[in-house]
Amino acid sequence: MANQVQPIFILPEGTQRTTGKNAQRNNIMAAKLVAETVRTTLGPKGMDKMIVDSLGDITVTNDGVTILEEMQIEHPAAKMVVEVAKTQEAEVGDGTTTAVVIAGELLRRAETLLDQNVHPTVITRGYRIAHEKAIEILNNLAEPVTEKDDTLLKKIAITALTGKGAENAKENLSDIAVRAVKRVIERDAAGHIHFDKEHIKLEKKVGSAVEDTELIDGVVLEKEAVHPQMPKVILNAKIALIDSAIEIKDTEIDAKIEITDPRQMQAFLDQEEKMLRTMVDKLANVGANVVFCQKGIDDAAQHFLAKKGIYAARRVKKSDMEALQRASGANIITNLDDLTPKDLGHAGRVEEVKIGDEELTYVTGCKNPKSVTILVRGGTPHIVDEVRRAMTDAIGDVAASIKVGKVVAGAGAPEMEVARELRKFADGLSGREQLAVFAFADSLEVIPRTLAENAGMDPIDIITELKVAHDKKQKWAGVDVNAGKVMDAWKAGVIEPLKIKTQAITSASEVAQMILRIDDVIAGGKQDAPRGPPQGMPDMGEM
Repeated sequence: MANQVQPIFILPEGTQRTTGKNAQRNNIMAAKLVAETVRTTLGPKGMDKMIVDSLGDITVTNDGVTILEEMQIEHPAAKMVVEVAKTQEAEVGDGTTTAVVIAGELLRRAETLLDQNVHPTVITRGYRIAHEKAIEILNNLAEPVTEKDDTLLKKIAITALTGKGAENAKENLSDIAVRAVKRVIERDAAGHIHFDKEHIKLEKKVGSAVEDTELIDGVVLEKEAVHPQMPKVILNAKIALIDSAIEIKDTEIDAKIEITDPRQMQAFLDQEEKMLRTMVDKLANVGANVVFCQKGIDDAAQHFLAKKGIYAARRVKKSDMEALQRASGANIITNLDDLTPKDLGHAGRVEEVKIGDEELTYVTGCKNPKSVTILVRGGTPHIVDEVRRAMTDAIGDVAASIKVGKVVAGAGAPEMEVARELRKFADGLSGREQLAVFAFADSLEVIPRTLAENAGMDPIDIITELKVAHDKKQKWAGVDVNAGKVMDAWKAGVIEPLKIKTQAITSASEVAQMILRIDDVIAGGKQDAPRGPPQGMPDMGEM
């Protein structure tokens, strides 16, 4: 009887492996499901999702990246699509749903081509060609914008806020978003614009209404004065920022102080008090009337500061100290002895304000603040959270528009125009890549189709009308979700930064290409499998 060949296992026990078309099908299915999850949230008529985590905490939102992060997705291919949303959030701050929906549609169209035996490499090459052409078309479509175009910038912010929980206060919120961004953008010597979203602090406070959200030209700290005797309001504030404790330092090594006489004890305590008094005198002599300390302030020092009429707050976060530095122009000092009048910052008013049951410190009236705070208000914690997310989108859109200097209309208009131009371009291609370029063009139409579906309109009718309008050279023809027909999105004031579209198409295209190239999924087994000879190998002890 011939020797039976034992199977040879090269992977650890418990490893799961999916190969070939099965692997591709599974990955595409997972990615499509992620896109389907957020698809219903797209556009002004998009619905919200309620996500309840294992602790029972509730999140109600229609922000794509928030939904996907809160869902804690496990499937590896689905995770790759979630990364698209995270990239979009980091780069622009808005358009996360758009990016994910396009990625899902690109894979759905690719699946049809795979069924026709078009090789994945051919599809990815076609997608790459289409992506480059799409970016070129978008750049040619876009209209210029500068930071002086307040009306246009406000329309961009309103577009970002529409369809979010903050929509009823969009006039006030859009105005705040534009003013906040204009305050903190900076130009370098070469004229390039720099914007850091960290310079706009979004502080949430439950209570009042969304309309009462306000922009503060300075910083709001979740801190109160350290001593009740301190003044509640300081006008013409001279601010010292101290990154060291206003306390007596303990010795670095264990020290033993031997006291043989009660008078020595009193002298020791007097000396401690004198050192603290010297520290406070130093602050007063330099001219500081407001002190923000990153570390602790000794009880005795608090008393001396109150006596001198100095407002002080302690254990201020590092990020808040840096915000105060940018807003007031003060320098952060690590050694009190080095403090000079030049290190002090200036603010028109520093005051302790009670909102709800919390005390906050407002530092306002800074001359040219490079750091501002938006105090977000709303009736419940969930509303405040959603308004904060909406404001993040609006700020990101306004900043991206100014930075790149180009904008496009929204409402699905640019996607329709790019799809139309791509089809023209594909007609001139030969080979199977042409099929992939056509698929890419069809995929972009998912945005206007979804906008129509979410508004309860017939997507086939709308897409047909849009195609007719774009063929008549109406490049900004988009979906009017309120009237249920086609409109000129630019005239209707639906405007978005070019960066949203280019980033969404780029990241969606790249992730689709990556998923299509995978033909083997190897999921590792458990690490705690008993160690022994590999299966199919004889145990050396039997030899």
